[in-house]
Amino acid sequence: MVFIGFWRQLTYFMNERLTEIIIHALVLLTAFPIHESAHALAAHWLGDDTAKDQGRISMNPAKHLDLFGTIFMLIAGFGWAKPVPINPNNFRNRKTGMALSSLAGPFSNLLLAYVSIILYKLSAYFAFLKQSTVLDALSTVFLYSVFLNVGLAVFNLLPIPPLDGSRIFNLVLPERIYFKIMKYENIIFGILFICIFLGFLDRPLNFMQSKVIVFMDIISGWVDMLFFR
Repeated sequence: MVFIGFWRQLTYFMNERLTEIIIHALVLLTAFPIHESAHALAAHWLGDDTAKDQGRISMNPAKHLDLFGTIFMLIAGFGWAKPVPINPNNFRNRKTGMALSSLAGPFSNLLLAYVSIILYKLSAYFAFLKQSTVLDALSTVFLYSVFLNVGLAVFNLLPIPPLDGSRIFNLVLPERIYFKIMKYENIIFGILFICIFLGFLDRPLNFMQSKVIVFMDIISGWVDMLFFR
């Protein structure tokens, strides 16, 4: 009996984990391409066509996904895509151009999270009213989309190289100091990777993520009002 109970629990865990990986994969097919395309599109609007010429303004995941970054995202819950090439010399103002093109990525994820929380609420309410398992499953996908997109935005806004936040932080730093820091980008990324792996950033990231999700819930409150009038 103990043996049978163990295998039932193991099967349940594996099914849950498989479902989670599938949902992560579905979200990755939207979150990462939108994030990277937003960088490329913003750079294009600001005068740099480097990424556009390489086909990076695209919703095709193959254009953006990094093999190891995707594997880590599916298994460990964090990952990365191929960096979008940007030539700041093509911007009228190098600092502003880099900051705005970098900000476009996290902003696109926040926008996608907002759309996802609206779709989550709609599908969850209709699933309850119609007692639909399909809509209930769909609402779970949208909920994952909210958490993953907010998580991506919050993480990428950290002012740590090579994250997007470091390019935005460049606005308040003298270029001389900024480029000195960027010389050690690979070393800093390695340290960041270790900190994530050891869980040192879990508490501050979860705190910021929860605050953003609460804000998203508030500004999507009009959906709740529609159903509870």
